[in-house]
Amino acid sequence: MAGVLFEDIFNVKDIDPEGKKFDRVTRLHCESESFKMDLILDINSWLYPMELGDKFRLVLATTLREDGYPDSGDWNPAGLESEGSRADSFEYVMSGKVYRIEGDESTVEPSSRLAAYVSFGGLLMRLQGDANNLHGFEVDQHMYLLMKKLAF
Repeated sequence: MAGVLFEDIFNVKDIDPEGKKFDRVTRLHCESESFKMDLILDINSWLYPMELGDKFRLVLATTLREDGYPDSGDWNPAGLESEGSRADSFEYVMSGKVYRIEGDESTVEPSSRLAAYVSFGGLLMRLQGDANNLHGFEVDQHMYLLMKKLAF
């Protein structure tokens, strides 16, 4: 799919391990099935409650347009009806910006693991794993996070 930076199925392994900091925010600790990526993600649990053991599909994309063309930057609900939106097939969507990318300094050779940090209006995400899976990420890049729970 054009415009998609990353896509995988994640399992919720832990919820708020350091304790709950905010009433309506839950911090999920997850692991992906295909690429073995580690994900720490803050979600609005009032809007989208998650439980331990839940599975969900996560897509990180640079555009919501199905054709992969960049978003115009303007909100146009009439345009979305005619074009269709990638968000239509998901239950939870956030817009954010990459604010940091860091490598694993614990090894001497060039890092094979990277961590990308994204802020979605204060709800934070860290996606960490093999650098090959994060090659499209750049600091100051805008992106959309799309989630949908899976029945299993």
